[in-house]
Amino acid sequence: MTTDTIRIIMNGVTGRMGYRQHLVRSILAIRDDGGLMLDDGRRVQVEPILVGRNAEKLAELARRHDVNSHTTELDEALADPTATVYFDAQVTTERQKAILKALSVGKHVYTEKPLAESVEEGRELADAARTAGTTVGVVHDKIFLPGLIKLKRLIDSGFFGRILSVRGEFGYWVFEGDLIASQRPSWNYRAEDGGGMVLDMFCHWNYVFERLFGRVDSVIAKAVTHIPKRWDEMQRPFTATADDAAYAIFEIGDIVVQMNSSWAVRVDRKELVEFQVDGTHGSAVAGLFGCRIQPRVRTPMPVWNPDVPTDHDFRADWDEIPDNQVFRNGFRAQWEQFLADVVARREHAYDFMSAVRGLQLAEAGLRSSAQGRRIELGGHAE
Repeated sequence: MTTDTIRIIMNGVTGRMGYRQHLVRSILAIRDDGGLMLDDGRRVQVEPILVGRNAEKLAELARRHDVNSHTTELDEALADPTATVYFDAQVTTERQKAILKALSVGKHVYTEKPLAESVEEGRELADAARTAGTTVGVVHDKIFLPGLIKLKRLIDSGFFGRILSVRGEFGYWVFEGDLIASQRPSWNYRAEDGGGMVLDMFCHWNYVFERLFGRVDSVIAKAVTHIPKRWDEMQRPFTATADDAAYAIFEIGDIVVQMNSSWAVRVDRKELVEFQVDGTHGSAVAGLFGCRIQPRVRTPMPVWNPDVPTDHDFRADWDEIPDNQVFRNGFRAQWEQFLADVVARREHAYDFMSAVRGLQLAEAGLRSSAQGRRIELGGHAE
């Protein structure tokens, strides 16, 4: 059996996400497993071409992981006719111009989110993709999380009856960088560099909501900068100009979704993100990995009495859904779907317009926060 090879230009792999999830845990994992087996029995191998601004870091990554090709010149990589896929994990401010270049020379494009800095820029990329006629996709990693896969199964089975509401909690304490080095890149806290909780996470929440509950009809949000001063990677103080927390209510048909997202919160829950879904027939709490359920027939009857201490263990009334299937790394799972779509020359399920809708939600959230009012998302991006 012959094995075809897809050469992938990977731009931005010296960053945390680009390196850990996309290079090491996805592309190199596929390569080291002998490639991707397609449904028709063919096998496709992958070969990364590392691109970035730091030649020394690229050379070290290439040496460490036995990668043959690396360059600091994106145009040089894009000019290679044997490299058919372009992947972008750069900072958001650099993404649009690089993707436009890749599309102009006929590359298939897979990219991290946000797709762009604005809806207008996102639409320009979607138009360019239609003109190019290649396969394009945007990372939607969170719907591949085991906890959310279990939650989707519950929804599809009718477990909840009629879904009433959703409460989501996401976030953790990101150190300011003075006493302890920050665990996130400093650009995330500078609006001029494309940072901000709303722009980052509302794009995620949009595709999660679409996958589980439907398209968002309206939003009311409050975006804030709780920590006004932070320190960068060189221990230099800077003024945080981007929002580091957002508190929002989304309407999806009759479902009300409350979502708190913060990098200035200390975690008192089992996982860094949790969604509680309440329905007429049951409830569930899903995180990255776990999913606990409480059906109607097992719902206790609490009685409010402030004079008597509560001795009931409410968490004991929930049952954990077992890991009764194999869950692979979500980034790798979507990479494999995208590469299979590239080989088949078909559209990827999560294309640029899905990302434009995420940008629409982010822009609506920021507008709601600035104007102090509810924003309707009439005329969803199509």
